[in-house]
Amino acid sequence: MKLIDFYKAVVEKGIEADPRGEELVRKELKKIAEKYKALKPEDKKKFDEDKLFNPYADTRLLNGLPNAEIKRVMVGVDIDAGEIAIADRLSEKGKKIDLVMAHHPSGKAHANFYEVMGMQSDLFYQAGVSINIAENTMGPRMKDVERRVSPANHTKTVDAAKLLDINMMCAHTVADNHVASFLTSLFAKKKPETLKDILNILNEIEEYSISASNNAGPKIFSGSESSKCGKIYVDMTGGTEGPKEIYEAASKAGFGTFVGMHYSDEHRKEIEKNFMNIVVAGHISSDNLGLNLLLDAVMKQRGKLDIVECSGYRRVCRSK
Repeated sequence: MKLIDFYKAVVEKGIEADPRGEELVRKELKKIAEKYKALKPEDKKKFDEDKLFNPYADTRLLNGLPNAEIKRVMVGVDIDAGEIAIADRLSEKGKKIDLVMAHHPSGKAHANFYEVMGMQSDLFYQAGVSINIAENTMGPRMKDVERRVSPANHTKTVDAAKLLDINMMCAHTVADNHVASFLTSLFAKKKPETLKDILNILNEIEEYSISASNNAGPKIFSGSESSKCGKIYVDMTGGTEGPKEIYEAASKAGFGTFVGMHYSDEHRKEIEKNFMNIVVAGHISSDNLGLNLLLDAVMKQRGKLDIVECSGYRRVCRSK
C-alpha cells in the first residue's frame, strides 16, 4: 500500500477507537476545518494541514514520499538513530525496510505532543468529574509538559532517517486509544471484584504475559490483592500523566481503582491520599497491546504487511 494510505488508515482507526467516542472527535475536526477556512492566506501557509484529518498531534508522517510503496514495516516502541541505522543495515542485507514506525513521538510530533492531553478532560468529564475541574487542572499540567519538552532535540532521529532516506512515522495516541477502549470493555465484561481479579484478567492477555516473563508484568502499586476494585478508571491514553490534582475529584466521583501504564511517585501518593487503588499494567506491554490492536485494524481494512519487531515491540496478531 502507499505510505500516505497507511498513515491515514492509522489515524482513522485511532479515531474509531477513541474512548471519548467517534462523534465527539468528528465534531472537533469540523471545528478545526472551520477555523482553517477563516484564516488569512498568509496564516494558511503556516497551518499544519494534517490537523484537518488527524486530531492527534503526537501521530505524524515524519519522513518519506507519500506515494512510496510499503510492504515491510519495522515497528518499535522507541525509535532512535540506532534503530534507523538497523533498518538501513537490514535493507543492505536484503531485508528491505520500507517504513520505520515508532510508537513514542519524535520530531514535530514530540515537540507539541502535549496538545493531546486535552482529551483527558473529556474522558474525566464523561466519567463523572466536573468539566470545570477537569479543564482547570489539565491546563496548567499541559503547560508543565510543554515546558519540559521544549528544550529537547526533537529532530535528532528524523534527521537520521532523512540522511539514510528511510521513511518514518510515529503512532502514539492512535495506539493508546485502542488499549484504553479494549481494557475498558474487557473490565466491563469480566466485572472484576478485587485487585487480584484485575491482575488475573491482565495476565491472560498475551502482551502482559510476555512482559511478566521478563519480570515486568502487571503490579499493584496501591492496595492489596484482596482490596475491592470499586469503580475502575482505565488511564491509558491522552499523551502522558495528567494533573495530580484531578484525583480528589475522581475519588468524589466514585472511583476506587486506577489501572494505568505507569505512575510517578508524586501521582501515586496523591491517589493513595484519596483512598484509591492503583494497578500498573505496564508501560511497554500496554504500548504493545495498543500497537497490535491498531495494526490488526489497519491490516484488516488495507491488507497485510510484513512486520519487523524492534525496540521492545512484539507482534501479537488477533485478526483472522
